[in-house]
Amino acid sequence: MTHTDPLALPPTPDPSRDRSQSLSNGAAGTALLHIAYAHAGVGDWGTAHRWAGAMTRGSVVADPEACGLFRGAPAVAFVLRVAARSEYAAALRTLDGHITTLTRHRLERAYERIERAELPELREFDLINGLTGIGVYLLQANHTDLLRDVLSYLVRLVESVTVDGQELPGWWTSNGPADQPAPAWSGGHGNLGLAHGIAGPLALLATAMRSGVIVPGHPEALDRICVELDQWRCGSLGKPWWPGLLSPTEWRERTVSQRGPQRPSWCYGTPGLARAQQLAALALGDRRRQHRAENALVGCITDQRQLDQLGDLGVCHGWAGLVHTTRRAAADAGPDSALAALLPALYTRFEQQLQDQVPPTSDGLLEGAAGIALTRRNTHGTPFTTPWDACLLLTPRTPPALETLHMEGHG
Repeated sequence: MTHTDPLALPPTPDPSRDRSQSLSNGAAGTALLHIAYAHAGVGDWGTAHRWAGAMTRGSVVADPEACGLFRGAPAVAFVLRVAARSEYAAALRTLDGHITTLTRHRLERAYERIERAELPELREFDLINGLTGIGVYLLQANHTDLLRDVLSYLVRLVESVTVDGQELPGWWTSNGPADQPAPAWSGGHGNLGLAHGIAGPLALLATAMRSGVIVPGHPEALDRICVELDQWRCGSLGKPWWPGLLSPTEWRERTVSQRGPQRPSWCYGTPGLARAQQLAALALGDRRRQHRAENALVGCITDQRQLDQLGDLGVCHGWAGLVHTTRRAAADAGPDSALAALLPALYTRFEQQLQDQVPPTSDGLLEGAAGIALTRRNTHGTPFTTPWDACLLLTPRTPPALETLHMEGHG
């Protein structure tokens, strides 16, 4: 078997490997792959169970400050929810109790920070580490009461704040892009990306609205984020793009110093930003905005200069993320869209990259072979119906398959 064969991934976990509870580059991501294959009938549940066990061979991390959707209790629970097997129900009840506690703790800390009139860290609200990611799990688990609390916080996050006499968006952070104080980023930055920036809350707010979970100020928050992204759209009408990061000078002068689009990645590039705006447009019934978002993605995947910047195969930064994001956007755009027409050529290009590039050394979802394998399956034959990509905020809404297991004692 070559590395392009999804089943070339190890069927048995290696106890010597760490990061077992990481969706990004650990056993949790590989468990998700084997669960998806078992549901599709091209893998077996025995293998899926072994990998699910590898996630929990040690104590599951439930420290509110140390875990999020991609690590610890929420990551493990997400994978078990996708499995939707009765034998995991008891474990989910325990995990959900911890997730409820950590969510309330995180919300309390966030509101205390707001009351102190301080700027947030990215890890407070983002998809990978923050409340947006936890909200994804709460939506998946139909824990609607607590999800509404998270959505209400995100609505509040969108409100403007005044810092040293300057009006900034509530999601501006005083840290650098690594979410630490950095001399090169004095005054912090605005992060637009799907993984760590405001596009993540935008996509969650949109997905929740399309799933029927709506809070006061919800539509207005969606519109406000979209209008802010409009202000930072660069490029031509046919090939628009957005910067991933904004410096204080750029914000103050309303200019972008970045000379051209960054790599077309899920995490920071035009694909993730366009998909988030498409989801928002669908939630708001804004056909004009929807078409603009879809056309931005068309311009991206037909721009060789952008494609040439992709240096790896993975979901987060590479070809798999571009391909899968485009596939999801094309499904919502419709069979007669330009995106749908471009998919076959994009799949062919992806297959060629799989043959030409060195495979990743890790076996996880975001940075490893599992995410590539999951993406490749959807480009060959019958796509998965299992919503493994809900954690990427690409799934259009909560699928019925996720409603088979509910959190006991919660809405």
